[in-house]
Amino acid sequence: MYADLHLHTRYSDGTYTPAELASEAQRHGLTAIALTDHDTVEGCAEMVEECRLRGVEFIPGCELTAQAETGTELHILAYFLDTSHAELLAELARYQAVRQERISRMVARLNELGVPLPESVVLAIAGCRAPGRPHVARALVQEGFCASSDEAFERYLKVNRPAWVPKDKMSVAQAIALIHRAGGVAVMAHPALNRCDELIPSFAGLGLDGLECFHSRHSGADSDRYRRMADRLGLLVSGGSDCHGMNKGQPLIGGVRLPYAFVERLRERHQKIVSSTHTGSHV
Repeated sequence: MYADLHLHTRYSDGTYTPAELASEAQRHGLTAIALTDHDTVEGCAEMVEECRLRGVEFIPGCELTAQAETGTELHILAYFLDTSHAELLAELARYQAVRQERISRMVARLNELGVPLPESVVLAIAGCRAPGRPHVARALVQEGFCASSDEAFERYLKVNRPAWVPKDKMSVAQAIALIHRAGGVAVMAHPALNRCDELIPSFAGLGLDGLECFHSRHSGADSDRYRRMADRLGLLVSGGSDCHGMNKGQPLIGGVRLPYAFVERLRERHQKIVSSTHTGSHV
């Protein structure tokens, strides 16, 4: 029994619909999956039914963009969320608006550079409340301004490139606390990509529940290192492919197979968080 706890759909920057993602999960023999679209839970209701039809256990979640005190951008995965939680939905709506404004500013910069990309094309490709840079890249390719998404990022969209625009982010402490108030388990995504291992103990002190030790871009040595770190800090272990459908050239789902025992430990933590929220105590 295996799981993939880091997956994206068209409700953020993936290409799969919930039905397609659930079908892929079934095809790869996965017991459980989590939907972790960026700054949105928009696709979770649809995923519930699609997974039920295919006999796949579904874990509602999302991936929040946060920032450490050093300025490093981090992604915090949230699992077992109450997707009807009012505060969560209000905060997600706020950051979705930030994303939409960022798209406008990036398109304006492209236009100033002589690239006449209409914002409407980007938003039509996105078709969701949480648009991001990959949608701009796809629009640049579709309209013939770049040959590939990689070229679009290299020429225009990466940090400090001409059309790059920073976005407002919540702090790591705010992200963890919000996830907990919505009944969720907070896990740091792909720590090897962030290069800030020295900060992880402080995140644990803020209430971080776990580390994504297994990831498509983690080497075996990376996974071993973060498992040892998780054990040392009393953190849970998670893992997922970070599948974006065909958006990044290959589907990835099925490439990371997290043993189901780790899912059970995450669920136990979720139950403790919910219990403490109801009693007013702190976990």
